[in-house]
Amino acid sequence: MSFKDKMDRVKRAITGEPPEDDNSGIVAQISDATTLSWSTRIKGFAICFAIGCILSILSTFFLFLPGAGITIFAIFYTLGNIAALSSTCFLMGPCSQLQRMFALTRLIATILVLLFMALTLCSALWWKITGLAILFCILQFLALMWYGLSYIPYARDAVKKCCESCLA
Repeated sequence: MSFKDKMDRVKRAITGEPPEDDNSGIVAQISDATTLSWSTRIKGFAICFAIGCILSILSTFFLFLPGAGITIFAIFYTLGNIAALSSTCFLMGPCSQLQRMFALTRLIATILVLLFMALTLCSALWWKITGLAILFCILQFLALMWYGLSYIPYARDAVKKCCESCLA
């Protein structure tokens, strides 16, 4: 098996595409329609995700600055999460990403992520309420984790059961 065949298998596993047949014209059409090679997509994903992680980590350093620290923290933290979240557009394309984000199983999680991102920025930039901005950042983090868990089969159920057993 060549390196290209192995990369194609990884691509199909990540994007959820069915195995390629000789008769599958739609897979060939999708492959021909994309302008980025698979290795370029992987590099784009890795770079965008790394930028998101770096921005999120850098944001914590701004948290303790007097004055405008909370504003810079909220902006960097939210931009980092947006960059990390949008990095998957490189893997599956922006249209497919949006379709998966707003699928019924992820709809509430997606709405909560976007809502808490907006509320984080509003509380830091316009309302200037530090405690509220930090609360919305925490809720943003939890919503992103819940959203991420929706891509792993039965992960949400496992987390629910774990929390239930811890609280019981």
